[in-house]
Amino acid sequence: MSQRDTLVHLFAGGCGGTVGAILTCPLEVVKTRLQSSSITLYISEVQLSTVNGASVARVAPPGPLHCLKLILEREGPRSLFRGLGPNLVGVAPSRAIYFAAYSTAKEKLNGVLEPDSTQVHMVSAGMAGFTAITATNPIWLIKTRLQLDARNRGERRMNAFECVRRVYQMDGLRGFYRGMSASYAGISETVIHFVIYESIKRKLLESKAHASMDEEDESVKDASDFVGMMLAAATSKTCATSLAYPHEVIRTRLREEGSKYRSFFQTLLTVPREEGYRALYRGLTTHLVRQIPNTAIMMCTYEVVVYLLGR
Repeated sequence: MSQRDTLVHLFAGGCGGTVGAILTCPLEVVKTRLQSSSITLYISEVQLSTVNGASVARVAPPGPLHCLKLILEREGPRSLFRGLGPNLVGVAPSRAIYFAAYSTAKEKLNGVLEPDSTQVHMVSAGMAGFTAITATNPIWLIKTRLQLDARNRGERRMNAFECVRRVYQMDGLRGFYRGMSASYAGISETVIHFVIYESIKRKLLESKAHASMDEEDESVKDASDFVGMMLAAATSKTCATSLAYPHEVIRTRLREEGSKYRSFFQTLLTVPREEGYRALYRGLTTHLVRQIPNTAIMMCTYEVVVYLLGR
């Protein structure tokens, strides 16, 4: 891969991630709140029961619409875009690093393993995910903290610089890497996603090639090609997310300020024991509603930019 091709993939990945993040930010905030352990976000009125002293009664968390209603009523519409700043700062380099690493790894592995095989796609996606997570975890931790900073209308909100200072004061540099173990576990989702995506994409290309055997120029893409890529991305992401979702909840719990959660496996055991196994899938509906269009928009934008710059 030439230097120009690498830059094209960097730019295309950054564009795709940025567009998707802006359009789906409110759903991201709702999802993060649902994953959180803070009970004040789950019920409209605090319910207490007195058994040998005051204790919080177990109350089933609300659905996405109820959570959205609470945020709008208590905090205002602006809260639906909490964490957008760090998201925009981080999504471009994160996606750019990811796509560049994925493309580079795939090209290298094609010379070692069977070209464009499932093994190539899996290993490439895994290496790309590991690289991007390690480089950008501090940005995502700040984003999560800001999204969990629930304050009523009129109260002064914590900004990104204050959040950085608080994390450093409480946990030092190590604090910026909380939740990274869960992110590494989430690489499995990325691997599954790209394997399915590449498989569907290859089938679509083969189908088009077969249908246009008599045409002179098969390289020209039309609207149906990009729609097909969006559907391929949405389908593959749905399958991958449903299988690997618990790591999302564990990551959010690890990133909470003052959290009692200390490690990936400790959190994996604690959450089901205290809240039931369904808690590991809290926010899944919102995550799917957000992730499907986000991934489709991101992948389509990526493919369009690569196509336009590669002409």
